Amino acid sequence: MTSFGTPPPAAAFPVLRFPDWLELVEDRSAALRKAVETADEQAQIPGCPDWTVRDLVAHLGQVQRFWAAAVAAGATGRPPESAEGPPPGGELLPWSARSTELLLDSLRAAGPDRECWTWWSESGNPSTAGAVARHQVQEAAVHARDAQDAAGAPEPLPAGLALDAIDEFLHVGFGTMDGWPHSPARVALISEEGPAWTLILDATGASAVRMGPGDGPEPGAAITGSAGDLLLSLFRRIPWDAGSLRISGEAELVRQLVVWPPLG
Repeated sequence: MTSFGTPPPAAAFPVLRFPDWLELVEDRSAALRKAVETADEQAQIPGCPDWTVRDLVAHLGQVQRFWAAAVAAGATGRPPESAEGPPPGGELLPWSARSTELLLDSLRAAGPDRECWTWWSESGNPSTAGAVARHQVQEAAVHARDAQDAAGAPEPLPAGLALDAIDEFLHVGFGTMDGWPHSPARVALISEEGPAWTLILDATGASAVRMGPGDGPEPGAAITGSAGDLLLSLFRRIPWDAGSLRISGEAELVRQLVVWPPLG
């Protein structure tokens, strides 16, 4: 049996609430715009090679306007129309700032418990303004890091943000997937900050539980690193075999996970 060593000291998962998510959306959106001020608008985004900096800003702004409309519409059962991008050749940063403002205004007006359309409604996770706010934190945070990469000045992701975003990604993103196409397996993700998760992969799909090696059936593989690096790896911004991440157990299982659609 594979030994995964001694897990890091137990640490409580961060308890972030609606006001925290709003603050983080605002902060990370501002971080993106700050990075863009020093980047070439036509520079390539390393994590999204088909995009330029201008494309990145347009994408986040459109996403924020889309979800502002979805939250404002309430529980309609259908998504809003796609949001328009910035005017051709227009000033990007004021339009981006307005996009963030529209999203935050819509979320504040709705409050955390108002139901609305979400693409993850069948995952069993809430379809509420609060869930949208939580999801938009990782959207803004990862794209802020994209902009920093393009500007040549990447910064570590805040640990509390990253831990909450990983938890959301594993439960919502993986919770919407079809069946795991390989033999049933378990993969542990262990943060250096303490919290850990185990992905349970089988014919029904994937589910995530908050536990690491030693807390249940032994996983086939474990991936250990800072919460920020684990989150960036989930979004394929850094490779799983990066030096900042440590893999124990079945390397083939990790390879299968890396190429599975949720991580595409």
